Amino acid sequence: MEKSIDEIKRNYSSLVLAYLGDSFYETLAREYVISDGNCLVSELNVRIKKYITAVSQSKISAILLPHFNEAETWFFKNGRNAKNTHHSRSAEAVEYRRATGLECVFGYLYLSEKIDRARELFTIAVSELDKQES
Repeated sequence: MEKSIDEIKRNYSSLVLAYLGDSFYETLAREYVISDGNCLVSELNVRIKKYITAVSQSKISAILLPHFNEAETWFFKNGRNAKNTHHSRSAEAVEYRRATGLECVFGYLYLSEKIDRARELFTIAVSELDKQES
């Protein structure tokens, strides 16, 4: 059932949205890395790290921020600024916070059933990330 932006803001903390968004975002990333066809799972695990680590998600958030609409920007900032006691060992605190903001956006998109928008943003991110690495 699609939830309104006000209902999501009222009923879900930024960290809960990030928790959900992490799963949804990783599903999009997994779909993307297997889109080239069958390969070894160990290879998939190597390829997916380009998209799902906190450091990668921090880079992706910088790519996507200019593409966010007003609501997505609101959720990103709230997720980024959420008080979280968890810290990543492989990322700086600022990178981890930006990754949390990105996950919060994807949690919002999932709950509001804006799956096409989530796929659009993910495609923009992957395309730009791949360009930067070329």
